[in-house]
Amino acid sequence: MTTTDPYSKYESLRIEHHPDGILEVVMTCKAGQKLPTADARTHWEMTEIWRDFDADRDSRVALIRGEGSGFSAGGDLALVEQMAEHPEDRARVWREAKDLVYNMVNCHKPIVSAMHGPAAGAGLVCGLMADISIATRRAKLVDAHTRLGVAAGDHAAIIWPILCGMAKAKYYLMLCEPVTGEEAERIGLISLAVDDDELLERAFGVARRLALGSQTAIRWTKYALNNWLRMAGPTFDASLALEMMGFAGSDVREGVAALRAKRPPSFAPDEPF
Repeated sequence: MTTTDPYSKYESLRIEHHPDGILEVVMTCKAGQKLPTADARTHWEMTEIWRDFDADRDSRVALIRGEGSGFSAGGDLALVEQMAEHPEDRARVWREAKDLVYNMVNCHKPIVSAMHGPAAGAGLVCGLMADISIATRRAKLVDAHTRLGVAAGDHAAIIWPILCGMAKAKYYLMLCEPVTGEEAERIGLISLAVDDDELLERAFGVARRLALGSQTAIRWTKYALNNWLRMAGPTFDASLALEMMGFAGSDVREGVAALRAKRPPSFAPDEPF
């Protein structure tokens, strides 16, 4: 009987097995890149990995981190342009973005994130939706949706207000204001902030404690606590739909042009909604 490795399909994510049932998920850099970037393939893989991890009888806890000089650079601009031009691409990414959040919420096993450097886009989703989120003090977390010209929808509305409160969530999300790992810990956005050279040791230490603890107790505690997120599901669904609607508007085209030109965006002042 031949057993197929469920992780053999992954190209952008490097999967490594560690003792005690720890599964390491590494978002990799493509040739010439310093940061992991979510193109169409990577975005799909980041959605699927949590299903495979949940079904993996040999893994008890997952640890996700980024390769290179940071955790995640966010979405690939080519993918953003495809979404702006093609409704079928918007529909596909909408399904994946929805599944990415709900797959992490509904995964029975604990997930730990280890963030360094910049953390944005789909990578930030995984970083903040993780059950235990750890970042370096100098990490730079930013949700840049409104700067791109679309609503902050891919995870922000479901979890930022719960983690750091509505006032802080509105400030950082509406202004696209970066937040350091140190400040993120202070306001409750992440679990822990550590020095750069402590990140992986601390993250694997937490993962090991989770892996060696009572699996029923830990998983049931996660399930119960995540009911707060399930109650926020309608808010998340609305925010994600509004984000996708924004990809059909003119502001996102200006947002992409500004990013490519490395200049501030100049949005139309009277865009109807």
